[in-house]
Amino acid sequence: MPAPYQFPYLVGGAETLARPASEPRPPSKMATDGLNVFYGQFHAIKHVTLSLPDRRVSALIGPSGCGKSTFLRALNRMHDLTPEARVEGSVTLDGTDIYGPGIDPVEVRHRIGMVFQRANPFPKSIFENVVFGPKVHGERRHRELIEICERSLVKAALWDEVKDRLNSSALGLSGGQQQRLCIARQLAVEPEVILMDEPASALDPLATAKIEDLIFALRRDYAVVIVTHSMQQAARVSDLTSFFLLGEMIETGPTAEVFTHPTDRRTEDYITGRFG
Repeated sequence: MPAPYQFPYLVGGAETLARPASEPRPPSKMATDGLNVFYGQFHAIKHVTLSLPDRRVSALIGPSGCGKSTFLRALNRMHDLTPEARVEGSVTLDGTDIYGPGIDPVEVRHRIGMVFQRANPFPKSIFENVVFGPKVHGERRHRELIEICERSLVKAALWDEVKDRLNSSALGLSGGQQQRLCIARQLAVEPEVILMDEPASALDPLATAKIEDLIFALRRDYAVVIVTHSMQQAARVSDLTSFFLLGEMIETGPTAEVFTHPTDRRTEDYITGRFG
């Protein structure tokens, strides 16, 4: 086992990590068991078994091309939309296999929201962006839509910045505001799990800090799973960290333990910058 060492990126070492490693882990919200993902003959994800707890932030780290985003997309059946993609094994939400017979993938994506690397607001007003999902699901009462809009923007830490221009185009917002708007759009349909694929990678440091603060706040109500290339970001916002390499999950555990006492030499080599 590698000797203990200080996490090199953060002043104060392990004390600055998001949550103490000793805190009990809450019940699992999602779990994979022997998950495999194929693109044609290419075996992208290999036999991954992982528990993702409720009301915690789980970070997926690893070098480019290691399978992090592929794994994330398997969690809400996005590979159904990819030609030649095939998923084997199980992915459960509250104990039910989301790939099981009779499961509606649209309902799955309602309960498990996705936020992408680059903000993708619709060419509509801020208000219409937020209430788009509830309208699709049949909500037509204007008063209720107004309440959903405000509640979602408050949760996304954007309300105070846009409350006086809800009828303005969402495309006029800054990049960071657009990303928080996309998060509000997900929150408006009341998901149970929020998946984030490098949500701050295209943002400046100030906008990134706001997204990280938001992620940490969302964990009070949701299971959050985030893909990140930033070791600092994983350490700041996550409770649990899983290290992926060449399609395999090499190691998983409380973030403080993974970063300060990794059990696999490959994990240590990656987080200390020897490769990746």
